Amino acid sequence: MLDAPDFAKVGKVRRVLDSLRRVLTQEGGCAAVRERAATLENAGVFAGTDWDQPSILVPALAGPSLRSGHTDTVILESTSELRMVAIAMGDYDHADMTADDARRFLSQILAMNLDLLLAPPSEAERVRQGSAAKVIREVFGYVLDQIGYDSVLDELVEEIWRILRQRPIQVDHVKAMVTRIAIHRNDPDVDLGTSAQGLDRLTTALFGPTEACREDPGIDVYLSRLSAMDAEGLEFEARGFARAMHDTGLVSPYHAALARFLVDDNVFLLPEALGLSEVGRNCLLRYTDLVLELITRTVHPQNAQCLYGLALLLDRGILHQPPVVPSLWRQLALKLSPTVSDRLQSAFGPAVDPESLLIGGLLSMLGQPLGVGQGDNPTCQSARALSMWAYNDPDYLLQVVAWAARDDEVVAHFEGQRVSSVESVGGVATADPIDLDPVSLLVVPHLDRIYAEMVRRCADRPGDPHRWVNPEFHGWWSARGFRINVDVATGDIIDLDDFIRQFYAAYHPGYNGNQPLIHPQPAGIAFTDSAARYVGWHAITILRVAADPNGVIRVYFFNPNNDSGQDWGDSVVVGTAGNGERPGEGSLPFEQFASRLYIFHADPLEDGATEDVPAEDVARVIGYTERSWGVDRMGRPETTDLPDAGQRVPTSDLPRDHAR
Repeated sequence: MLDAPDFAKVGKVRRVLDSLRRVLTQEGGCAAVRERAATLENAGVFAGTDWDQPSILVPALAGPSLRSGHTDTVILESTSELRMVAIAMGDYDHADMTADDARRFLSQILAMNLDLLLAPPSEAERVRQGSAAKVIREVFGYVLDQIGYDSVLDELVEEIWRILRQRPIQVDHVKAMVTRIAIHRNDPDVDLGTSAQGLDRLTTALFGPTEACREDPGIDVYLSRLSAMDAEGLEFEARGFARAMHDTGLVSPYHAALARFLVDDNVFLLPEALGLSEVGRNCLLRYTDLVLELITRTVHPQNAQCLYGLALLLDRGILHQPPVVPSLWRQLALKLSPTVSDRLQSAFGPAVDPESLLIGGLLSMLGQPLGVGQGDNPTCQSARALSMWAYNDPDYLLQVVAWAARDDEVVAHFEGQRVSSVESVGGVATADPIDLDPVSLLVVPHLDRIYAEMVRRCADRPGDPHRWVNPEFHGWWSARGFRINVDVATGDIIDLDDFIRQFYAAYHPGYNGNQPLIHPQPAGIAFTDSAARYVGWHAITILRVAADPNGVIRVYFFNPNNDSGQDWGDSVVVGTAGNGERPGEGSLPFEQFASRLYIFHADPLEDGATEDVPAEDVARVIGYTERSWGVDRMGRPETTDLPDAGQRVPTSDLPRDHAR
């Protein structure tokens, strides 16, 4: 293949990949491929793929490639990792990647896919991947031998803390990481390095936050120790648990046991155990009966994480909103539909009854509205709606959950017309959602079908349907003024200069009269990868616009895409901490955010000073756009005639799973 002319290389790739697959299944195969990494790359094995440019590869995308059902993808990814080993160890001087960068890249991949090091192939992997499931474990084992465990621990602990700072609702994967690493930390050959302190905080938060449970004695033994404590000892325990919970966002099963014990034995220490602020203490004092019932019915060692949601719910003070308390009492008394019970038990197992699972999920969502994630599902609109309601309209969220739980149906209205989730044909998702919290698992399928039905009802209208759908789907606070910079029929960018000026005038404090954003607003971005290439349309929520600690005006927003810390290319890197972000927020400097924006809502009666926006600011935004998703969309003649209904394309030039 190395000596073949370029036009003939494509025909030989198939044979090379088959040979690589056979070699990697043999003893010493990884070393053999590593030795030939330079030759393989120069021969064109990676030509025409992202792997051809190591500098743009994203560690987070290696896992899905390694778990792919397509053997060629697995082999190419595995070969690329072995090439990185050759670069990291100095065997191969690569023009596009330094040895330090290669080592860092491999450490991040190992940290993000620790299960491939520690767990054998699951049944699903064996069926889907066959022998390739063994190949990736051989490759990971070889990479670990070469790179060393100490570097993996450093990257792993850093990655865990980065995720936890965003305070996601779903932390099972993080707990699994901490559990695995806690087992391996006792290996005398493992150098903990600088990660030791951060790792200690994580492991103790889960398995031994206080002296009484430091050696992880088991729930029964711990309860017997609590029974023997005096008031001072119990207070010490309560404060220790609260400190660990708020430090990490993780809740130990022992913390749940303590909370249940205090309900029966010393209710006055609950504020200490939950680490409540003055607002939270006031809510607990005012609505003691409800809080005690929520703990009794919902908080169990097997479902401990919802205790953090309860603490944050109380600190938000939303129990003082008149409809919330009776809505929670209704939820406690609600009888679930048999279908709903089966769905929850199928997803989460029988350890906790479905009613407790659902109420626990509600506590988490109401306490952590910016911790909602869409999982591995094309349902960003529905995830955004749940987050927005939990953040801005909690009683409506409770109403929707009650409908879905009791009736297995949700009814909304579009311009006065009834829209039923049961009667709607289908949604954006083509399969049942996975990897979701209990509330999302229950409600998202209903919202997905309602959203899709609303879009269908706009099919004969010119332009983008979200002009009408967003306010009806999300709530009255979604402003009726609508701006878009994409021609729906062609995908071309239109009126970009005016669009940017309108966004500055509506949201930038320097041009809107310093008016803070009152209600969260839905918006649509053109999502790009780390090479600034267009990926698809994506739904986000603009939460606020403010100066960061350095005085830079930033847009703070909610991204339902599970992890807000993303590299969108061209130096546009979303921040999640260190720039004034609150837990769950992503942020970007105003002009960088504007460069990825293509839809926003604003009050049409509150026009700002568009003419005051400096031309150089507009030019910088246009530059970011031209270098990213605007490639091949700029400068083409604009369409003046509206296409007829038969010619209209969807609101995205990707499949519907990327709709706003």
